[in-house]
Amino acid sequence: MNLRQIEYAVAVADCENFTRAAETCHTVQSALSHQISRLEDELGAPLFERTSRRVRLTPAGRAFLPAARQLLHDAQRVRDEVAAATGQIRGTLSVSVISALTAPDTVALLGEFHRRHPQVDIRLGSGMSEVMLADVREHRVDVAFVGLWPGEDITGLNALLLCDEALVAVLPPAHPLAGAAELSLQSLAAERWVDYTAGCAARRQTDEAFDRAGVVRSVHFEIDHVGLLERIVRQGLAVGMMPAGSVTSLDGIVAVPVSDAPTRCVYCVWARRPTPAAQAFVELVVDAAKEA
Repeated sequence: MNLRQIEYAVAVADCENFTRAAETCHTVQSALSHQISRLEDELGAPLFERTSRRVRLTPAGRAFLPAARQLLHDAQRVRDEVAAATGQIRGTLSVSVISALTAPDTVALLGEFHRRHPQVDIRLGSGMSEVMLADVREHRVDVAFVGLWPGEDITGLNALLLCDEALVAVLPPAHPLAGAAELSLQSLAAERWVDYTAGCAARRQTDEAFDRAGVVRSVHFEIDHVGLLERIVRQGLAVGMMPAGSVTSLDGIVAVPVSDAPTRCVYCVWARRPTPAAQAFVELVVDAAKEA
């Protein structure tokens, strides 16, 4: 068993396809398949179920994957720690953000980080908070900016609270409720709603707020990105809720405070043992938070 075989197997698990995994690993599919077969022979169990359409992990593969990710992470960490000991920060920095992040300016922070540490390969992505938390725990992402609700589990990670903010109702200017000084969930319940996909953390908290208020609403539009929510509200198709700081720069949308709205907490989260690159970036985030 060697690190290259493990890297190939993890790539196949992530891509669910041998051809795409070979492209990701910059090798040919035949070489990748051969190395994975050798790995499976040594482990004494198949890691993947191969079909004509996709590749799935076997039970043995699911058991293999977390330890394999940790091993690759530790191997890269050894290289990065040695480089850091000689005054070089290098390797990869992977950052993920929620789509409705209002502060800090992640792109500006990454720009400053790049100027200080040009040898680091920077990756930036976005997604849902619960997915990003899992990505940080499993070393797919180094640092994430997530929006969580009071009481949500962030055990096993370092976390810096950046801000907390109540959600506000967002409506088109011509909506009958757009001129109100304040609304309640009761007053909004009869409207058509746009919200995040059912089951995700952001949606659950809004649903729970309506449950506590003892009212039922109807979600007509389900989205996974705040930009689509804005467009739907702007066209008068539905009303929604967003963090107050996200609305200030938007045209064609009116924000109204909601007396019993849920509150979102924005955190920067990273692994308990960050890589040198991740630690250097977190230090920039901490400094920016102190100046805010």
